[in-house]
Formats: sequence, structure tokens, C-alpha cells
Amino acid sequence: MAAAASCALQSAGGGSSREGDFKAASLKLAGGPTPCSGRVEVLHNQQWGTVCDSGWDLADARVACKEVGCGEALAAPRGAKFGAGSGPTWMNQVNCTGEEDSLSKCPAAQSFGENSCDHSKDAGVECAGNKLLEIRLSDGFNRCSGRVEILHEDRWGTVCDDGWDLDDAEVVCRYLGCGTAKVARGSKFGGGSGPIWLDEVDCNGTESSISKCKAKSWGDQDCNHSEDAGVICTESRLVNGSSRCSGRVEVFRKEEWGTVCDADWDIHDAHVLCRELDCGNAR
Repeated sequence: MAAAASCALQSAGGGSSREGDFKAASLKLAGGPTPCSGRVEVLHNQQWGTVCDSGWDLADARVACKEVGCGEALAAPRGAKFGAGSGPTWMNQVNCTGEEDSLSKCPAAQSFGENSCDHSKDAGVECAGNKLLEIRLSDGFNRCSGRVEILHEDRWGTVCDDGWDLDDAEVVCRYLGCGTAKVARGSKFGGGSGPIWLDEVDCNGTESSISKCKAKSWGDQDCNHSEDAGVICTESRLVNGSSRCSGRVEVFRKEEWGTVCDADWDIHDAHVLCRELDCGNAR
């Protein structure tokens, strides 16, 4: 028979689109230390020019990285980090959602070349290439709960909980193969250390990686480690009960939900499960 459990729940503390102007544009990265980082340059009217950093953010960088075949965006640096370009500043106030497959498909405030930016404001990107983003959960009670930590620039850091919600947690849980998100909390698992890499993360819940969600640029934040975001993912769930904290026990493995045999199932096992689901103690 399949195991069941019943738990005592405890209260828990842009501008207009100019796509027609942009269709003929091509894109490249220049001046960076790797082929997948550098100043964003656009070819228009047979002349290479740059992109103004006004409004430039991770969603815009995500599209640029995708367009040049460099995988995920890691940062959207401003202020000509990779040196000042030359020629026209073709684009200004680009406002991508991050889902576009080309910068030319993103809304922008003005037509090509209609801006007052100079090359001290050239926009850049840092892309991951084909390397998967490394994420872990720390100081939780199992591998699928804890403080969200991300490896960036060879340093582990945290995520600020400003705006952190279940949609954001859902992306993290799915990325780690931990089923669905049950709880999205800040500071539940204590403060981390190192940089706070992401702030104001705003996922819709369907993204394949947190790096595809809207957020401030990497390292651009005004938080401290008392605001580190955490998640509790459901490798386990209770179904067909009278509440979310009672029912048949199911476990998520290999992208599929299955049941637990009740052989030797006892109150101690149920206690662990109830705590995992943030449902208090078993009864």
C-alpha cells in the first residue's frame, strides 16, 4: 500500500517599438577578454556602431548573448566597461523582455542613431558561453531546501529577497531537479557570505534558469545577507487529502511523481515529511 501522512500545520512567520528600422542589423561583441563578453556593436547601413547603456539591463543582455550564440547572460555592464567604441551610437533605451531571439526585435525609445549618447555610455555584456549556471541550496534540511547560492565569476554568492516569491523559487527548484516550489522565503536559512549577485529577481515561473528572469545586473544591489533568499522545494507532496498537509505521500524522481510503500512506514518517517513540507509535526 502507498504511505499516507497527516500533519499539524504551523503558521509561518519602455518605449515604442522600432522593429522595422532594426531588421537589417547584425550584432557582435568587441573589446572583451573572451569571445562571449564585450562591448555590444550593431551593424546598420553598412557601418558598425554601439548601443547606449540608458536602461540597459540583464534582459537586454540576455537577448544579445543569445543572438551571438553565447548562452546565458551573466552581466549587463554599463559605462563602456570594455572600452569606448567608435562610429554612431545606433540604439538607445533598448527594452527587451529577454525572450526575443534578436536585439532588433526589442522595443526601443528612438529610431537608429536618434540619441544624444556618447561612447562613454557604451553597453556591454558578459555571457556564459555554453556553460550551465551553477546553483546550490545551503543550510537547509535536505538537498532541496536552503539559501539560494549562485556561482558567478568563480565566487559563490547569494540572492537578495527583494520581490522574491514562489515564481522565482519555482524556477530554482525545477532547475535543481527538486520538483515544485513550496515556500519562498528570505533569511529562513541564515545569512550567507560573499557577494550578493542578484537583486529584484522577477521570474514568471516558466523560465529554464534564474539567469533568464528579469533582475538587476549581476552585483547591482542594495541588500545585506540578512535578506538572503531561500526556497523549500517539494521532492515530496501529499495528494487527495483534506488539506495540503494531509494525504498520500508522493515523491518526485526522474521528472516523475511516484508513491511510497507503507512497509515500515511510521510516525518518525511522517515527522520528517511534515517538516519537509513546512507542515509542522505529524499526528
